[in-house]
Amino acid sequence: MIFIISSGLALSLSSCKKDKKIIKQTEVAFKKEGEFIIFKSIDSTQIKLDIEIADTDFDIQTGLMYRNSMDKNRGMLFVFEDERERFFYMKNTKIPLDLIYINEKKNIVSFQKNAKPFDESSLPSTFPAKYVLEINAGLVDTWGISVGDSISYTTN
Repeated sequence: MIFIISSGLALSLSSCKKDKKIIKQTEVAFKKEGEFIIFKSIDSTQIKLDIEIADTDFDIQTGLMYRNSMDKNRGMLFVFEDERERFFYMKNTKIPLDLIYINEKKNIVSFQKNAKPFDESSLPSTFPAKYVLEINAGLVDTWGISVGDSISYTTN
């Protein structure tokens, strides 16, 4: 009798191990919510991007987490209610990013370039910022963006 009970228990435990559930992450798609322009102070050229806007607590906390890629002409703009030093990190973020910190006058005040995926190290703004733009890593240098450049954005 003990053998039958223990055999049945062993069978039910082994069948639980075989029935592992695979949870597949749903791909988060880009949703254009506005347009963003960087005005370069050196040569007056403009860089235009389509943006998603993170302005709710959930959107700000989630950001670009779980995304597998982002097109070159896209970014995510974080909009905060106040201007103060900001601290970002790359938890659950799969793509390397450049972070551009922008003050309430809409001037670029600092950068964090080539933020590494999944790195939970703090990425501070160093100066007070009201906005943060996340773009693909390397684009700050490729586009020649500088501290002091200005920005504007419109929402859909």
